[in-house]
Amino acid sequence: MRHGKKINHLGRTDSHRKALLSNMAVSLIKHKRIVTTLAKAKALRSYVEPLITKSKNDTTHSRRTVFSYVKDKEAVTILFREISEKVASRPGGYTRIIKMENRPGDNAEVALIELVDYNEVYSKGEAKVEKKSTRRRGGAKKKATTKADEEQEVVAVAEEADKEATEAEAKPAKSTKKAAKADDLTIIEGIGPKIAEVFVKAGVAGFSALAAKTADELKAILTEAGDQFNTAVTDTWPEQAKLAADGKFDELKKWQDELDGGKEANEETKED
Repeated sequence: MRHGKKINHLGRTDSHRKALLSNMAVSLIKHKRIVTTLAKAKALRSYVEPLITKSKNDTTHSRRTVFSYVKDKEAVTILFREISEKVASRPGGYTRIIKMENRPGDNAEVALIELVDYNEVYSKGEAKVEKKSTRRRGGAKKKATTKADEEQEVVAVAEEADKEATEAEAKPAKSTKKAAKADDLTIIEGIGPKIAEVFVKAGVAGFSALAAKTADELKAILTEAGDQFNTAVTDTWPEQAKLAADGKFDELKKWQDELDGGKEANEETKED
């Protein structure tokens, strides 16, 4: 009897089962939905959901922990850059299992497992409900019926025009601030959303500003922000930012394929 034994071995050895779930997790991360048997879908859900939760904390330690389970660099990059931002506000329950018709050959139970936030059909339905809840009517029926009301409306329009003119004079300073924040620092390998916020608060808002700093200066900024950023490796960030500032994104991508969390691969092997 299997009293208290909740793990479904799927008729495989331990190493075979881990390799199976790892490959299925890679396919789910890359394609957002896969079709498999119901038993495998249930086993995959308990395997991949903790990894998605781990990806919300974008650190080198988290990336290495997830990589030990997934073993695919491209999937890890998609998980930490794209999926983690998509599910940031969801406290668990990232996947959905939908039962399908049994398989014709052996009559096995088949199911579709997908990431909840990437279902476009359900997201469109939610958007329609929000639009219906904000409808209002009757506003256009109110019109000025007397000359006094018309004069008051003319005065109000003139006052609004004056306000807009004064605000327009003060807008150039704000627009320059927005232009400084236009660069997405998370493009740099090893920089996540939280680290990017720390740099923006410290005045390092663009690629050129990041390239002007040394690795030690960037490390000092993170150290002041808190102990949770002590594991960040800043060695290659200024050089990556310089390539991004020059618009050499192809060279940056080729280089990032050889990095792990912003650290040179050969340096990592030396430490190990």
